[in-house]
Amino acid sequence: MLPPPVPVGTHVVCTGAADGDLGRSAPPEELAARRARIAAGAWTWLDQVHGADVVVVEHPGDRCGAPADAAVTREPGAVLCVLTADCAGVALWSDEGVVGVAHAGWRGLAAGVLQACVDAMRSLGADRIGWRLGPCISPAANEFSPEDLDPLVERFGPSVRSRTTEGRPALDLRAGVGVALSECGLEVPEGALDVPCTTVGDDWYSWRARRDSARQATVVWRDPAAGRSAP
Repeated sequence: MLPPPVPVGTHVVCTGAADGDLGRSAPPEELAARRARIAAGAWTWLDQVHGADVVVVEHPGDRCGAPADAAVTREPGAVLCVLTADCAGVALWSDEGVVGVAHAGWRGLAAGVLQACVDAMRSLGADRIGWRLGPCISPAANEFSPEDLDPLVERFGPSVRSRTTEGRPALDLRAGVGVALSECGLEVPEGALDVPCTTVGDDWYSWRARRDSARQATVVWRDPAAGRSAP
């Protein structure tokens, strides 16, 4: 069974450099204008700490700035986002009207942030869940020391062990996302992990390649007119 398509009234956006800096360091007026061009209303952004904590957003703008790496809601008009510049941003939705978003670097992935996000969505009534991975670093550019890589291979399996273009040990973060979502019982269709590498070209912000301070955003929300989902 394939995962559900994005339901009518639910929106998923993965921004890039062309959309401007969505990071909190951007000038406030410019940041507000950039957000408004993507989704009107109050956004819930997080103080991302590379952990597995999830916040439940009860109204638009709720829990803004919370120290967490994922957010979920069933409230129409609540705009959820995570910020990345090489890490994985994952947007999730369900037929039942619950949406979520998660920031997964290697530490958050190991801590179980994706599993925690899916569990939180299910606690709000989500059943059939779909997802989308935003642009993130590819294994070709994600060199890892063996002492850091080996525990991740032990946890997620051999698919996360890779090599850089120079032949050095590397982490396949995308493969790790796929393993984590599969552990949650979600479908991982062929090609779903084939997203652009943030280190290649100028389309994306990258800390690893260019030490960019700017950030792109993975954003999900439901139209305010969609109505509140049933508990």
